[in-house]
Amino acid sequence: MTVTTITDAQLAPKDYASDQEVRWCPGCGDYAILKAVQKACAELGVKREQTVFVSGIGCAARFPYYMSTYGFHTVHGRAPAIATGIKLANPDLDVWVMTGDGDGLSIGGNHMLHVLRRNVDLQIILFNNEIYGLTKGQYSPTSRRGTRSPSTPLGSLEYPVSACVFALGAGARFVARSVDTLQPHLVAVLKRARAHQGASFVEILQNCVVFNDAVFEHITGKTVAPDAQIVVEHDQPLLFGKNTEKGLRLVPGKLELEVVTLGERGVTAADILVHDETNRALAQHLAALEPPFPTAMGVLYCNPTLSYEREVYAQAGVQKGPADLDVLLRKERTWVVEG
Repeated sequence: MTVTTITDAQLAPKDYASDQEVRWCPGCGDYAILKAVQKACAELGVKREQTVFVSGIGCAARFPYYMSTYGFHTVHGRAPAIATGIKLANPDLDVWVMTGDGDGLSIGGNHMLHVLRRNVDLQIILFNNEIYGLTKGQYSPTSRRGTRSPSTPLGSLEYPVSACVFALGAGARFVARSVDTLQPHLVAVLKRARAHQGASFVEILQNCVVFNDAVFEHITGKTVAPDAQIVVEHDQPLLFGKNTEKGLRLVPGKLELEVVTLGERGVTAADILVHDETNRALAQHLAALEPPFPTAMGVLYCNPTLSYEREVYAQAGVQKGPADLDVLLRKERTWVVEG
């Protein structure tokens, strides 16, 4: 009898899908994100038995059920803390955090800040639909000023959090952005995120068809996308437009970006900024771009350093392998309490 053994390198995207019924609203952008993650895992030959997906609460938090890997559906906003514990306990595991704009930036904002500044080697994927979907459409930290919702019937008075600006401000060493429907681009960004050693933060603009439909249409619509998006690549000029006739350059004498058109006002290719993903200041400019500027897509910042869990193990001088808890508890100073 011939026995065929399938290796991880031969797995297809469907091999990373669990046997659970996927229960998101029809047309939800989460389906596209799930497909992209499974495709990225297949192309990378990710080992299912060494992979863990961790989530908090919200629509995005269903993600671990749909992956044929290990997973934890934890409590609201605390996925980064749980994932940190998993990574510290077993640094060899490949750990992903799946969160939403409410889960990750509201109740979980404190945990998100610290996991990024600590630089724990996790892939943190934030689904941003600018609304609370699971709890029926309240405004979220990323909702735009003026958003009408059950919790802001007269329109939100708050200015929104920019997820990527937040991540950069927290000290993240890898920050990227993509869109649920840009499958090839999203898969490539996810693969870059996993290759990064340290905390990888990826914001995905995701459509909520029920409570915030078409909120990103001014960015993702087919007729406007060429002028509304700029796909950034390391060492490549920051060009966009239907015929790549537009670009970004620094305003002479100022630390500001401006949109220019090649051939107008004497503008040449030499005037266009070249993307440097190791430049944090440039990444902050790109992350903060708002209309009428194009929205920056791709890896905005990537400047790796030693990850937190590696430094913890190095500092403690911990050797991998079986440990004796009794010896650890009685190590150094101990006291005996006598009655």
